[in-house]
Amino acid sequence: QVQLVESGGGLVQAGGSLRLACSASGRTFSSYTMGWFRQAPGKEREFVGAISWSGGTTYNADSVKGRFTISRDNAKNTVYLQMTSLKPEDTAVYYCVARYPSSAEPNRSYPFWGQGTQVTVSS
Repeated sequence: QVQLVESGGGLVQAGGSLRLACSASGRTFSSYTMGWFRQAPGKEREFVGAISWSGGTTYNADSVKGRFTISRDNAKNTVYLQMTSLKPEDTAVYYCVARYPSSAEPNRSYPFWGQGTQVTVSS
């Protein structure tokens, strides 16, 4: 079991940057694959990206490639989402997720979810 708490959301102008952080409880954080999803009002939840337990492999949705970067610090039990060149369409609640190592696709099968943090990008 792992508990996830996101932080760093807020209001930013288009073209700006934000860094989200997700702190995880538990002693086995370094064994989890971590990820981020987002959900905009009236839209389905969308996969943003994921990072392997070691940080050596990352995955990004096409909609954020080249703009968002996922990283992790296993010593701090924290995963980050650095967001740059933000667009109004990036406005959403962003959720941190975790799963045990799995052969599933990186955008699937996450049993652990944080409560989310709001990101609003103004035009």
